Amino acid sequence: MNYETLKVHFESNVATIKLNRPEVANAINGIMAKELKKVFDQLSNQDDVKCIILTGAGNAFCSGQDLKEFAGNEEVDIHKILIEQYNPLVLAMRNSPKIIIGKINGAAAGAGLSLALNCDFTIALESAKFAFSFVNIGLVPDCGASFFLPRLAGRAKAFELASLGIPFSGREAFEFGMVNQVLETQCLLDLKTAEIAGKYASGPGKSLAMMKSLINQSFEQSLESMLGLEASYQVEAGASQDFVEGVKAFWEKRKPVFNGR
Repeated sequence: MNYETLKVHFESNVATIKLNRPEVANAINGIMAKELKKVFDQLSNQDDVKCIILTGAGNAFCSGQDLKEFAGNEEVDIHKILIEQYNPLVLAMRNSPKIIIGKINGAAAGAGLSLALNCDFTIALESAKFAFSFVNIGLVPDCGASFFLPRLAGRAKAFELASLGIPFSGREAFEFGMVNQVLETQCLLDLKTAEIAGKYASGPGKSLAMMKSLINQSFEQSLESMLGLEASYQVEAGASQDFVEGVKAFWEKRKPVFNGR
């Protein structure tokens, strides 16, 4: 797969997507948004891909929308951009059966920070700079930020971060509940991301996909509905080869070897 704005690497059932516009801190243009949607769709349907890592080239994760793309254009159709580019990308990430790890190696702002929130598991450098910078140019959060941020950080903190647009560190993002882990150096970030990706890649892929689906649906369902969904999903998981292997490995006191079926 060849892309103009991305680099995609495969190793040990893990696909790494690297945003590759370091000269503009990996800002998103129309081409990148469409390529990201395309690659997530493709990887989601590849049996040999068990986990996806999303990161950035150079010293940034993603600085958000590339405003230079709109230079000289006084009538930017924001609605069209969101409906045709960003929203399909967000849904491709959330609906993917693969576990997506956000490896935040530097600045994440605006739509770039929204992309980080869309990941299933997020690891960041302590020194990474985060900002919901929409308010600084008179816009509102998009790409799912208004959905995920209050659920991760709480309503009060979500409003504070979105309405003030002030920058905060990876360490603070961890304290706010927005990222899972923070590391001090790039080397540690690389090692920890590879470790977590390896665990997901060797895990029971079918049950992990169903787990992701259950948690996604829980935002909008009642307890009764979730109990019913859990029951139906558990029946499906219980009929899988991975369940048989997991139980067998438990009794044999060894590590299970899952095949995702």
